Amino acid sequence: MSAIFTAYPLVRRALFAMEPEAAHEATMSALQKAYDCRITRALSHQLPLAPTVLMGLSLKNPVGLAAGLDKDGAHIDALGNLGFGFIEVGTVTPRPQPGNPKPRMFRLPESEALINRLGFNNHGLTQFLRNVARSEYRRNGGILGLNIGKNADTPIENAADDYLIGLDGVYPHADYITINISSPNTKSLRDLQSSEALDALLGALNARRQVLAEQHKKAVPLTVKIAPDVDSDQLQAIAQALVKHAIDGVIATNTTISRQGVEGQPHAQEAGGLSGTPVHEKSLLVIRQLRALLGATFPIIGVGGVVNGQQAAEKIQAGANAVQIYTGLIYRGPGLIPEAVKAIAALQNH
Repeated sequence: MSAIFTAYPLVRRALFAMEPEAAHEATMSALQKAYDCRITRALSHQLPLAPTVLMGLSLKNPVGLAAGLDKDGAHIDALGNLGFGFIEVGTVTPRPQPGNPKPRMFRLPESEALINRLGFNNHGLTQFLRNVARSEYRRNGGILGLNIGKNADTPIENAADDYLIGLDGVYPHADYITINISSPNTKSLRDLQSSEALDALLGALNARRQVLAEQHKKAVPLTVKIAPDVDSDQLQAIAQALVKHAIDGVIATNTTISRQGVEGQPHAQEAGGLSGTPVHEKSLLVIRQLRALLGATFPIIGVGGVVNGQQAAEKIQAGANAVQIYTGLIYRGPGLIPEAVKAIAALQNH
C-alpha cells in the first residue's frame, strides 16, 4: 500500500493543528502538487476492483467522492487518482459568490464530525466549466458528477432560473448532474424540498433536459440530493416527485441541522450542517424509507457518516447502490477508500 495511504495519521496531526478551512486548502494544494509531480499517478491502480453499474454508468467501484470537497472542480484529476469509483464536484452557482463569513467550518473530533456553514462559496459557473474542461479524468474513463445550486441572493421563487442556467452549462461536461436542494447554509433552499416547490422545479428541469438531450445527442442522468431532516410525509412527496419527473437517482443525504449525538461538545452549537459519524444512522433511515417507497431498482447513492468500511457496507445493506464519502476522508485519509471498497465487495461476494 502506498505511503500516501499509510502516512495520513501522521499528516493529520499537523492538519488538525490548523484552522479547518486553511487545512482543507493546504491538503488540496499538496494533493495537486503530488499529482502534478507524478508522485501519486499509480495510486488508483493499487485499489481493489468492485465493478458496479449506476444509472447506466459503469463504475470501477461503488465508492465515490461527495460534492463539497472540490467546489470549483479545480482538483478533479488529483482526487480521481485516489481510486474513487466516481467523483462529484460543486456545488457551483451561476455567479461567483464568497459564501458566509469566516470562520465557517468546525471540527468535532470526539464524534469524527464537522460543522460547516460555507454557503456555496465558489468562483461561479464560467470558471467551474473551464476547470472541468481542462481535467483529464473523464477522458481517462472516470465518472464525473457535477452538482448545481442557486446563488444566495436569488429569491427562492426564482430558484428554478439558477438551476436551469446551471443545467445548461454543465450538461455537455457531466456523466451525471446533481440538483442540490438540501444545503442548510443557503437561506430557504430546503423549502425547495416541499411538495409543490419540488414538483415545479423538477418539472422545469425535466423539460429542459429533454431539449438538451436532443441538442447534445446524449442523455445525462439527473439526481436530487436531499436532507436527512425530512419526515415521512415529506419523503413520500419527494419519492413521488422523483418518479413523476423521471429523475434518474437520489443522493441521501446532505448534512443535518440536528445536533443529536454531539450535545455539549466544543463547537456543537455553531450554526451550519453537521456531517460525519452522527449523520450515519439518520442517513440509513432515509435510505431504507426511500428504498421502500421507490422499489428495488431506483438508484440510490448513500452518503453521510461513512468513516469506516463497515459503515459503507451498512449503506449498501440499507438499500444504497453506491456510497459517497467526504468527512470520513478528512478523519481517515485516502486509506478509507480501499477499506470501503473491500467491505462492499465482501458483501457482494456473499
